[in-house]
Amino acid sequence: MNTCVLGAGAWGTAIALHLIQCGHSVSLVPRRIEQAMELTSKRENSEYLPGFKLPESLQIGHQLEPVLMEAEIVILACPAKGLRKLCQHIQAAAQTKEQLKLILILSKGLEQDSLKLPDAIVQEYFPQTAIGVLSGPSYAAEVAAGAPTALSLAVEICSPIMEAIQESMSNDRLRLYLTDDVKGVELGGILKNIYAIGAGLCDGLSLGDNAKSAYITRAMNEMTSIGKALGGRKETFYGLSGFGDLIATCFGSWSRNRSFGESMGQGLEPQHIINNQKTVVEGFVAVDCLHQIAENKALETPILDELYGIIYRGTAPELALRNLMVRELKTEF
Repeated sequence: MNTCVLGAGAWGTAIALHLIQCGHSVSLVPRRIEQAMELTSKRENSEYLPGFKLPESLQIGHQLEPVLMEAEIVILACPAKGLRKLCQHIQAAAQTKEQLKLILILSKGLEQDSLKLPDAIVQEYFPQTAIGVLSGPSYAAEVAAGAPTALSLAVEICSPIMEAIQESMSNDRLRLYLTDDVKGVELGGILKNIYAIGAGLCDGLSLGDNAKSAYITRAMNEMTSIGKALGGRKETFYGLSGFGDLIATCFGSWSRNRSFGESMGQGLEPQHIINNQKTVVEGFVAVDCLHQIAENKALETPILDELYGIIYRGTAPELALRNLMVRELKTEF
């Protein structure tokens, strides 16, 4: 299939490399023309995914219109904060073509001003086009290296066309599972970033394995409760895009959200960490967005509340921990 990947960060580059292995004709389009020129000359994304050669069959684009003309799948590989602008650029570059089968979102965050999920933003611009979400435990370097990986591919209708796309994007190293719970898959990817920050705090505070295990278990419970309240299905949160991604992000040394929490646990100020971060920590904004949503819907979210306090109100992590530990006792389920 003709596929264009818009965004050449680590994950966009990794998925482009994977799709080349699957036999797709792939164009990778960076946001900046300077990056496009560097990728073309060096055949390596040394800035975001060093160590992986970009094959000559991977086309590097710097203009949207030519790559969109024949695209059957368009993959949006940008942070949530850039999603609306990217959609506007696509809309301005070309009218949606008949051969376009799917716009696939890789973003795992909410739009801060509107509190909208990624698929809702994309639907504003492309209401007649099928929109999907790809999510799950997916460290970009492992995918690029061909390490075994399994992900959720969420689309509104699991039609024969979507089953064909699922098959075309899967091989013996990366397996896709199809689901029609788009909202649940999106929320799982967003919520796991939030709770991975808390896992990092456990690491930064040197709380030990007991504490981190208990924290992740209760975070999983809260994550599922929020997800169900916002329209996702319970079973989705126990799948790859929920539990699977939560585990990977809470334990991965590569996890930006876990590392952000760990740095706070070691005494660094949240805004200082963000200001000196090269890549986006989606959980930072997601904590604020989900806290607003939870308050508006009167949801019980004690862990989220404490994370919000640490990041946005200056609550000491040790005090937040104590607040959770001295809550009224209750049954587990």
